[in-house]
Amino acid sequence: MPPSYTIPTPLEYFTALVQSDEQFPLLEACASLAQDEYPELDVQQVLGDMDQLQARLQRRLAADAPPLHRLRMLNQFFYRELGFGGNVNNYYDPDNSYLNAVLRTRMGIPISLAVLWMELAQGLHLQVRGINFPGHFLVKVNLPKGQVVIDPFVGQSLSREELVERLAPYKQQQQAQHGEDFEVPLGLYLQSAKPRDILARMLRNLKEIHRSQSDAQRLLAVQNRLVVLLPEAWSEYRDRGLTHADLGNTDEAVLDLEKYLVFADEPQDTAVIADRVSALRRAQH
Repeated sequence: MPPSYTIPTPLEYFTALVQSDEQFPLLEACASLAQDEYPELDVQQVLGDMDQLQARLQRRLAADAPPLHRLRMLNQFFYRELGFGGNVNNYYDPDNSYLNAVLRTRMGIPISLAVLWMELAQGLHLQVRGINFPGHFLVKVNLPKGQVVIDPFVGQSLSREELVERLAPYKQQQQAQHGEDFEVPLGLYLQSAKPRDILARMLRNLKEIHRSQSDAQRLLAVQNRLVVLLPEAWSEYRDRGLTHADLGNTDEAVLDLEKYLVFADEPQDTAVIADRVSALRRAQH
């Protein structure tokens, strides 16, 4: 008998990718998100396309090219020659978060463009990291003469003054919540984002898009991934439980909402969620 192989579901494949923070395969994990929308997608093809772009870029650079020259060549190649840039006309299109679509259209949002750009940058041995900046994902490059912060939406470096200006509305929100004396130095907003956190931000972008469009089935697929990725983010269980309830999946809703009530640290909405669980339990009988 020929050997039988079971093909993992998209969620099982994703689960295997994000098990460990050691050698976290950020590009592959991000590319796999599109399998919910494109079930026939070959993630390895996406990785192969990136390898081809990498090879084209590397052929243009001498092995001993200085880091600043490598950075300039990367931006020339990525933004000007290939034409990658922000999708300003349809920013909330889910395709902006799917790397296969971004590679096809050359349009994305800051974080999806950043993931592709960082992959190429790392192939050029540049020291790059993502930044979970409020409202707009950024990247940074460590060069011999200092650090450069870049907006991946347009490929431009940002001065300290521009960063402070972008941060101003979020600082005002924080001060409104915590008092006028509340002050967080700019450097804290520029810390390196871990790959798991970058992936979570991509998923939460999709979560918000599907939630705003009242697309419960697509929302649930994203929430399943978030729970796998962040197994102790208890609010994600609450949110998934509420989606299950909306879809009529009463048993699953109760399981998620009860887990949230047990494990969440002093949630503000305990009474509301407890009432919802009681109503769901009555519906079970």
